[in-house]
Amino acid sequence: MLRELIPATNERVPLHTNDEVNEQIRLKTLQDIDKYKLHTEGIDARLEELDHEWDTERFLEANASTIVLISTILAASHSMYWLTLTGMIGFFLLQHALQGWCPPLPLIRRFGYRTADEINKERTALKFIRGDYAAYCTDPETVKNLV
Repeated sequence: MLRELIPATNERVPLHTNDEVNEQIRLKTLQDIDKYKLHTEGIDARLEELDHEWDTERFLEANASTIVLISTILAASHSMYWLTLTGMIGFFLLQHALQGWCPPLPLIRRFGYRTADEINKERTALKFIRGDYAAYCTDPETVKNLV
């Protein structure tokens, strides 16, 4: 029963994202991978970009901590009622950690922010195209199954 309430780490955000948005993100990733099948010289630069891409967790943490800091300052300088906002953010972060959902998540996903797992799938596919895994597998269709 606990496994039903708390999904696997790599599944929690996609489970709470609209199927259409998940599919848009997946198709965009596949398009990016297809582009590098034809232009392999750009793979190293793309891998560098992926190393710096913000995933949903990082974006959410940065925004939540900003709101917590602002609400704490407002509580100290204006009214203690601002701590209610701090508490709400804490609750939503806990809910996100456990279940993978929080109020801003649908918007974050619509903006195209991917999970770390989705980013790593693209990274793995690009490394496959580059030939990093040639000793293990040579089937080009394997790339499609990675995403």
